[in-house]
Parts: sequence; C-alpha cells; structure tokens
Amino acid sequence: MGESQLMSRAGITPLGQSDTQFRLLVEGVADYAIYMLSPEGLVASWNSGAQRIKGYAPAEIIGLHYRQFYTAADQATGEPERNLHRASADGRVEAEGWRVRKDGTQFWAHVVIDRILDDHGQLLGFAKVTRDVTEQRLAAQQLEEAREALFQSQKMEAIGQLTGGMAHDFNNLLMAIQSSLDLLGRHIPGDERVQHLIGVAQAGVIRGKNLSQRMLAFARKQELRPQPVDLVDLVYGMSELIDGALGVRFQLATRFAFHLDRVVVDPHQLELALLNLVVNARDAYGDEGGRISIEADVVDAPHADVPGLAHGRYVRLAVIDHGPGMDERTLARAADPFFTTKGVGKGTGLGLSMVHGLAAQSRGRLVLRSQPAVGTRADIWLPTLAHGQPAPHLPLIAAAPITAPAGALRILAVDDDILVLSTLKALLEDMGHVVTAASSAERAIELLRGDDRYDLLLTDYAMPRLTGADVSRAARLSRPGLPIVLASGYAERPMDDFPGIQRLGKPFDRENLAQAIAQAIASTPLV
Repeated sequence: MGESQLMSRAGITPLGQSDTQFRLLVEGVADYAIYMLSPEGLVASWNSGAQRIKGYAPAEIIGLHYRQFYTAADQATGEPERNLHRASADGRVEAEGWRVRKDGTQFWAHVVIDRILDDHGQLLGFAKVTRDVTEQRLAAQQLEEAREALFQSQKMEAIGQLTGGMAHDFNNLLMAIQSSLDLLGRHIPGDERVQHLIGVAQAGVIRGKNLSQRMLAFARKQELRPQPVDLVDLVYGMSELIDGALGVRFQLATRFAFHLDRVVVDPHQLELALLNLVVNARDAYGDEGGRISIEADVVDAPHADVPGLAHGRYVRLAVIDHGPGMDERTLARAADPFFTTKGVGKGTGLGLSMVHGLAAQSRGRLVLRSQPAVGTRADIWLPTLAHGQPAPHLPLIAAAPITAPAGALRILAVDDDILVLSTLKALLEDMGHVVTAASSAERAIELLRGDDRYDLLLTDYAMPRLTGADVSRAARLSRPGLPIVLASGYAERPMDDFPGIQRLGKPFDRENLAQAIAQAIASTPLV
C-alpha cells in the first residue's frame, strides 16, 4: 500500500492536496482581501476578496508594489515601507487607515501583515489580510455623535436647571434690595448725597435684573410673547442699531431667500439675540474690522446639521464672520453660561447662552460652526408659521391710563422667602395698604378659606410643594371675585386657567407694583 493510501486511511490529506485545498479556500473568501507579498512588497498572489474590495484583477496587480493601495499622503511619509519593516522585525503589524481602490475611491481598511519565514528563519515574504470596515467605522462615528449629542443635551439641560434656580434666588435678593431702596428713598428725601447713593444702588439692581433675565433666557424660563415675524422686516428695521454697534470699520452684507416664510418667535428677544451674534462677530475681528453677513433661507427638517429637531419647515437665520474662528474645544463650550473668550469686564458669557435658550424655547435650535483662521457661522433655526405653534392672541392694552385704586386695600401677600416677604409687606404698608403676610402657599390657602376680608391676593409663583398657581385656584374657588397678582421671574406659569389674572415680573419696583395692583383691581370687581 502506497504512502498516499496510508495517509488517506489515517484521515491525513497529502501535502500537495492540502496546499491545493488551502489555496482554493483562500481564493474563495470574498469578504477579505488575502494575498502574499514578496520581501520587497511586490504582490505575489490575489484572491477574489482582494479583487472585490480593491477592484484589480490578478493580471493587473500581481508583480506590482503594494504601496499603490495607500493614499498619496501615506506614500509620501513612507507608511508602506515602514509597515513592512515593522512586520519583518516584530512578526506582525495591525493597523487601520484609508486605502485606495483601482477607481481612485477610498475606503477605511483594517489591515494585518504577518511575516512568513522558511524552516531556516529566512524571510520568504508577508501574508496580508485587508478588510473593508468603512460601514462599521461610519456606524461607530454616528453612535459616538449620538452619544455626544445626548451628553450635550443632558449637560445643557442640567446647567439650565441650575441657572434657572440661581436666577430665581437672585431675583428674590434683588426684590428685597429694590423694595428697601424704594422705602429708603421716600424716608430720606432731603439728603442729595444719600439720594445719589440710592440711585447708584438702584442702577445696580437694574443691571442685576438684566443679568437675571439672560440667565432665565438660557434656562428657557424667560417670558416670551411669540408672534408671526417677517425676518426681512425685522432685520431691516434694526439696521441703524446694527450699524451703530458695528461702526465704520465693518461692512454689513445681507442676503435673504426670495421667499421667506414668517417665523413664530418673540420679536424683541430675537432682536436682542441677533444683536448679540453681530456684536460677537464684531469682537472676533478685533480692531481690524471686516465683513459680517446676515443671511436667511428656508430649510426642511430633519437635517444633518440639527439632528433631533422636529420634522417641519424652518427659517435658518445666520450671522457669518471671517474672523479668527474657534478651535473645537472653544466651540464645544461657546454656548455654556458664563464662558467667554473676551477680556475681564468685557462680557458676561451669557450672550450665546441667551440665544441658545431663545432658540430652544421657540422650538428651534442654535447651531454654531467654526474653524480657526476661517471664521464662525451662527445659525438660529426657527419654525415657520405653517409648522410652528399658532401665535397666541395677545390681550389688547387699554389706551387710557389706569389710575391707582382710592383708599387702602386689604392685601394678602404670599412668598416663601422671608426676606422678600418682609420687604414686600413694608413696601405695601408704605403705599397705604393693610397687609396680611403668609410665608407658604398652605398658610395662604388656610387664610383664604377663613373669614377675614381681602381686597387683593399678591402671591409669588415659585414656592415649594404648592405654587402660586395652586393658591390662585384656591382663591378662585373660595373667593371668585378676588383680584389676583401673580409675581415671578419665570415664564412657565399656567396662566390660561385664570383669565384676567395680573402678572408681575420680578424684581419689581414701587411703580411696577402700584401699576399691577391698579390693573388687577380695574379688571376684577371688588368683593
């Protein structure tokens, strides 16, 4: 019996047949490019997977150097030769990178190069396996982008909640200061020096109020009055203001689509947002001056620039500069509150935060794109009237002035902040009213259900457990005709349940308080 017959009976394939079967197996693999290289890097074999992935037929590539699979940049740096040297020295090289097909297109490859030695340890060549992982890389990138977008969303939401809470507490402090200053101003009328100091302090309160409003804007808790807005009219209507902010060193260019749908937004807040973006573009140029563009077009969502934005039609309002731009690290933090690249005292770091909050609260998005030495583009995406929420019907404001009620009123004042409540009580009493103070919503509701008479309810909105809305509901049930003033710095107040209720933004001064009381009394008959 011959050797081949003995090997067959023992289940061992003869060497020649084994080589043939292995070669056929390798040639039949279509998902991997598997081929041999000579010690110099010349292609010595070629399987069907290599032909499918790289596009070359065996006759076109065998005998040529494998460096032509690399990009021109990698060839210039000697990457192909370096990989062979590493494989020869270490036995194996594994890497990923861009590779080039026969038609010039590129794909992302996972590459393994193994050293092949003979029985005496001499280098015979290399076995090379290449896999096209372009789709896997794209999927991984998309997953990472989705994770980053989720992280950014959660971060901004968390910062927004923190900022909103800070603004609420800050408003309460300003409220106490404002009320105390109003009282001091009336009780020390003759001292000009003291009056000057009080005026300076009141100016500080106003600046603090503006800062608080920007914080609330970022937190999406500012009070908005959305209505249909023609962006072209809005931009041209504030052209003088923009020109004044830019000065003679800057050239302003505008470009709008031929037909722009109206958007649903608070026009005054949008003017502030646009002015913020223009001033940021101006400051980016420094003293040199330059060109700033305001553009607008109509775009449909979903869109690659704004993943997660609700389906519909949007107007994209853009402010573009060609200044120094921002690197990725700065761009990632640009809309964070209190982050600024300007010098000390030259910015609060709340400008872009306010724009971000306005866009989000208007059911749109702020998108920032920037490159160093190229410039920055800020896009505000706003829903059009056709796809946005219906514009609310704003109440008509009476043309005739509302006069203050005659005589003292019995007022139930409610606020959970003792500091605010005590100064508010003192201010109301100084205005001639009789005040009952309640430091919680529960206590206020208990008093409303009692027998004491009240001419007006003045309650804070944001309180623990029960809010000013709960107090107002209790007042409507127990005292249907009682005038109500609801005070808060927040926009999220369920006012639709209470027609005729008077709103009062915090912090307020004596004049604001008197006007709110007068309007509440005028719109509701006394009980």
